[in-house]
Amino acid sequence: MPSTLRANMTMRARTTSLIIATALAAGLSTTSSAAAAGCENADAAPGTVSAQALSGATLCLLNEERADAGLRPLKEHRKLEKAATGFSKEMVNKRFFDHVSPSGSTLSSRLKKVRYTKGARAWSLGENIAWGTGAKATPASIVQAWMESPGHKRNILDGKFTEIGIGIVSGAPVATASSVGATYTTDFGYRA
Repeated sequence: MPSTLRANMTMRARTTSLIIATALAAGLSTTSSAAAAGCENADAAPGTVSAQALSGATLCLLNEERADAGLRPLKEHRKLEKAATGFSKEMVNKRFFDHVSPSGSTLSSRLKKVRYTKGARAWSLGENIAWGTGAKATPASIVQAWMESPGHKRNILDGKFTEIGIGIVSGAPVATASSVGATYTTDFGYRA
């Protein structure tokens, strides 16, 4: 079940952080191959291609959704990617699935640590997380599940966001069946 939390923080600028999560359950539908055909590796399972290839497919699918809504594509940002990848690794290694880590890190603190907001007058941040196993761990399945969730879809189609970091790691944040899994974090950002 997705959960949504909105937090407004005031520092030197207004920061809005929309934090949402999803665990892909067996009941969620998957994207058809025809819908994902425009993005190479969209239907690739973890372990069959590199994490970089999965990330590229995920970005392609997200940008297709944005194009369909008349929005500009998201551009990859190294600092957002570093934070997203680190958080996916932490969820798998420490076996938790939440936007707040057991040590207390949050989206804002993780992006501050990688200096994403340093020097910005204003910024907006968002995060989607997901995990799946087998066919539910492909970029197409993950993006489709996010698009079926109002909170996740809101992040993907938020016209303020211009940059993204995608972190995909092998493994699930919880004990699962023996099938191969992957954990996804997408960190969205805008800075002025």
